[in-house]
Amino acid sequence: MQGHQRYQKIIEALFFNHYREGSVGFIFSREEIVKAAEQMKVEVPKNLGDVLYTFRYRQGLPESIQQCAPKGKQWIIRGAGRGKYEFATSTLGIIQPAIGLAKTKILNATPEVVARYSLTDEQALLAIVRYNRLLDIFTSTTCYSLQSHLRTTIVSHGQVETDELYIGVDRRGAHYVFPVQAKGGKDILSVVQIEQDFALCQERFPSLVPRPVAIQFISDRLVAMIEFEQTKDREIVISGEKHYELVSRKKLTDKELEIYASRRSD
Repeated sequence: MQGHQRYQKIIEALFFNHYREGSVGFIFSREEIVKAAEQMKVEVPKNLGDVLYTFRYRQGLPESIQQCAPKGKQWIIRGAGRGKYEFATSTLGIIQPAIGLAKTKILNATPEVVARYSLTDEQALLAIVRYNRLLDIFTSTTCYSLQSHLRTTIVSHGQVETDELYIGVDRRGAHYVFPVQAKGGKDILSVVQIEQDFALCQERFPSLVPRPVAIQFISDRLVAMIEFEQTKDREIVISGEKHYELVSRKKLTDKELEIYASRRSD
């Protein structure tokens, strides 16, 4: 049995061992993966965490599970502390760039030597955002990279990872913290990662305004940027999205600049 099919059988068994009609969430332990594999008569994965990682960050949960969600909700898997996880329902699950959003052309300031030797989509994407100051443009805030690939432990979520952390200052002098999640074209963005970013900000930067941002390649040189906010009910919602296309000077016309100048301010 292929790994994907094996993981699906395990996660389905784990879910339905707990689920009762009307349930909107329940906590389970990592060790239950072994029991679920034995129950389904499939090989126990050597890396138990990879089963959970797959359905938290690489792909959505199986349709058999999603069908049990209340109307307008999706099932997700949250961290619930060391070795503990939670099946929970959320309005957002897998987050994808909007279709049909207007593109804004930006003159490409990425050094050619950096573009040539970027090793992964994620690395290239982070470099493009940094050299073209896309976070500054998107948020109307002056942003400074504080740390890349931050991995730490948060009491409420367990281990979390953020691709890059920026600190921002606006024209009033207010300070912000921007955790950035970067995704290549084939990778998925889960709302779980945004929840973790909010938790990270609240625990490590309680005096700063948290503004998590996701960045993703739509195609080569076309970047989607999505900002999130948290409601009073702790729901994650999208507060803004823009698509930026990196172009040479010959691909940006005076007419396009006139159109950009006439756009209303956000």
